[in-house]
Amino acid sequence: MNPNKTALSAGILYLLLIPLGIFGILYVPEQIIVADDIDRTIANLLENELLFRYSILSAFLVQLVNVMVVLLLYKLLKGLNKSAAVLMLVFFLVSVPIAFINEMNNLAVLYLVHENSPPAEWISFFLEMHRNGIVIAQIFWGLWLFPMGLLVYRLGPIPKVIGVLLMIACMGYLFDSVFYLLSFNMRVELSQFTFIGELAIITWLIVNGAGKKLDLKTLTAR
Repeated sequence: MNPNKTALSAGILYLLLIPLGIFGILYVPEQIIVADDIDRTIANLLENELLFRYSILSAFLVQLVNVMVVLLLYKLLKGLNKSAAVLMLVFFLVSVPIAFINEMNNLAVLYLVHENSPPAEWISFFLEMHRNGIVIAQIFWGLWLFPMGLLVYRLGPIPKVIGVLLMIACMGYLFDSVFYLLSFNMRVELSQFTFIGELAIITWLIVNGAGKKLDLKTLTAR
């Protein structure tokens, strides 16, 4: 294994997840979905169907990239603590089928919106189910960061603060999801402020992967 290539590839692919995720999870829904106005939402869907389809495609791409990222990070970090690395891998891989299956809700919306008399209540139902599916997947998007944070904390070349920030990012995702599930769909976006740990590890992977040779012997617990 070339640790530089592994770190650089993981960092670049991890960085790619940011625009893909923003496009599919934030930008497209804001352009199409109008809260408490399903008729206007249906009109937006018909007017922007291609954009909506692109969001489905981006969701699939996100999951494919996610799998590559977590496998590369597992390859890089497993020498530190195999159990923690396996836990990181499993937590993230659990989220992938959830996210894939969740896109069936958006495909159902596309099917229903082309009915002669689009059933507004069913379109609203599947859009809401899609939002709920993201919340469920987000639980595991948070959980995998905790064992990764522990591994990074123990990794000699990486500043300990990045490991701590990754564990804080885990808590942000979990808080958002649990609050939503327990408070009748009220949303809190704490993860928008705690994801700094992910930006930090992306930066470290890219800078150090492209820099001086990483010695596997230095990838040992402190």
